Amino acid sequence: MNRRLLRCLTGAVLAAVVVLAPAGAGPAGAGPPGSTADGPVRLLAAPDISLSNVKAHLSQFQSIATANGGNRAHGRPGYLASVNYVRSQLDAVGYTTAVQSFTYNGATGYNLIADWPGGDTDDVLMTGAHLDSVTAGPGINDNASGSAAILEVALAVARTDLAPEKHLRFAWWGAEELGLRGSQYYVNNLPAAEQARIGQYLNFDMVGSPNAGYFVYDGDNSDGVGSGPGPAGSAQIEQTIQAYFTSIGVPTRGTDFDGRSDYGPFIRVGIPAGGTFTGAEGIKSSSQATLWGGTAGTAFDPCYHRACDTTTNINDTALNRNADAIAYAVWELAGTPAPPGSTVYSDTFETATGWTVNPAGTDTATAGQWSRADPAATSSGVATQLGTTVSGSFDLVTGPLAGSAAGDHDVDGGVTSVQSPPISLPGSGTLTLSFSWYLAHLNNASSADYLRVRVVGGSTVTVLNVAGAASNRAAAWQSASANISALAGQSIRIVVDAADASGASLVEAAVDDVRIVQS
Repeated sequence: MNRRLLRCLTGAVLAAVVVLAPAGAGPAGAGPPGSTADGPVRLLAAPDISLSNVKAHLSQFQSIATANGGNRAHGRPGYLASVNYVRSQLDAVGYTTAVQSFTYNGATGYNLIADWPGGDTDDVLMTGAHLDSVTAGPGINDNASGSAAILEVALAVARTDLAPEKHLRFAWWGAEELGLRGSQYYVNNLPAAEQARIGQYLNFDMVGSPNAGYFVYDGDNSDGVGSGPGPAGSAQIEQTIQAYFTSIGVPTRGTDFDGRSDYGPFIRVGIPAGGTFTGAEGIKSSSQATLWGGTAGTAFDPCYHRACDTTTNINDTALNRNADAIAYAVWELAGTPAPPGSTVYSDTFETATGWTVNPAGTDTATAGQWSRADPAATSSGVATQLGTTVSGSFDLVTGPLAGSAAGDHDVDGGVTSVQSPPISLPGSGTLTLSFSWYLAHLNNASSADYLRVRVVGGSTVTVLNVAGAASNRAAAWQSASANISALAGQSIRIVVDAADASGASLVEAAVDDVRIVQS
């Protein structure tokens, strides 16, 4: 990551030659990637990226630097050797690679561009990282970490024989440390029509800082950092990456598009961008140390731009999490279609998967808010809350505790809502949402009380709307299903509301085993 701002990007690039590589061997089809049985499951879900594989690439970059004067900087033999290493990995699994050369400060630099066959070439999802180091050291965190992580994600694309709707392109940039020279050259030399074909750009620069933070580029300025949001479409990248970190219980904070990395040339021409960053020479605050662990008052990367930025200067946990976040973002944003009869999404609530309580900040319930929990059984003449779920031990339930009386933890005072993480629907086929549910109440309820399930995308589809009544209704699991094909091709969220809106009444609700299937 360089210290210069985008205003430094003037002149100095003199000439270029694009060298096209012959097509390599066909992709190594290893079948569909894995998924977890108790978390959200998408067909062709992003695989778990092997930390050991990513670290093996880091070891290769370290060896290259050691053999070439201790660095992999622009114009030095270690940089070209790094390009050749990455290219050889990609050529072997079926990417079409091209090396783009440029001249800066009297030395030749190189960008490596790799395209995965297939997908809509009018809608390119591009993922990049800079490959060069500073001259002072081997640059393992800055930025062999990002380069190795996106390389392993690119290889995972090949292993799984991914066939996304969008065209996938990966890039390793030269001379970033001298002012984003390689990425700027690439963007400047793309005809306007080619720029327009890049729908989104993902950038990963320093993703293994030893005193790591978890920063996500603030695409919509929702965190109020910096001067404003990125181009339209950047917010989707931010939200997608945040959804991954939420699913693993890691809080994130926004970081500004300040022009210090290779997203800069893309956002300047209106291409939406985003990515992650674990911190450079900035000092971790006490509040950040409380949030993420590590040491307050110390730089996120004490070896930033120094000779000690070696393979020992890596936080394995941060590197592993960010590599998986990269894969999640690529798989989600690429629009991987689900074949007929496939499960698009499934959640049994046995693990936390990113559902958010009170997502709009408008809930009025004073008790009995939604929770993912192992519920306690309650009754008051009739069963009001079930202690058993449809599968496993957990469900979404209003006020899971029993208390000393049946009404101690039921819904009181208004509405409580809970919302799923974003779910990317395929663009074709019949899409069916199914789930299990119950609504229980006593005879002090009324028709103003309810359980409602909606699917929210470009429009809203209400799939369940059950009203209460002035009668006892025992808790009993029921099944519901609805056709949501009207939202095909969209990113949607499932929103569940329960309400005690009729004064003092006992109302309980639960939802379990949510599933979307394409047929």
